[in-house]
Amino acid sequence: MKSIEKVDRIVHNYKTAPFMPYIDADGREIPGQQFVQLDDTFPEGAGFTLYRMAPGSSSQPHEHTCHEQFFVIEGEVVDNDGFVYKPGDFVLLKTGTQHFSTTETGATLVVFVRELERNL
Repeated sequence: MKSIEKVDRIVHNYKTAPFMPYIDADGREIPGQQFVQLDDTFPEGAGFTLYRMAPGSSSQPHEHTCHEQFFVIEGEVVDNDGFVYKPGDFVLLKTGTQHFSTTETGATLVVFVRELERNL
């Protein structure tokens, strides 16, 4: 078995990763939200991403064009219907789901979507 070449391995640690400001589909920076693109074979914001929400921030209302899957690493996230996601929760929101999320504590998530969502 041959060794894995440096160009064939990408490693990010969510505590030290180079987070960038989150820009919505309309090109606007969303305050209190940052991300790290983990898989550059997808368009920015799709594929696997680390997503960080600052305390007191909220995501934009949006509709999923495919299933969204996320795992809460730390903090709590509350959906617009009041459902609370806590550390250790894996969540799948199906295609067509419309929602937005808030956090009082701040949160870090690992998110996977195949394609970008649609702003509402």
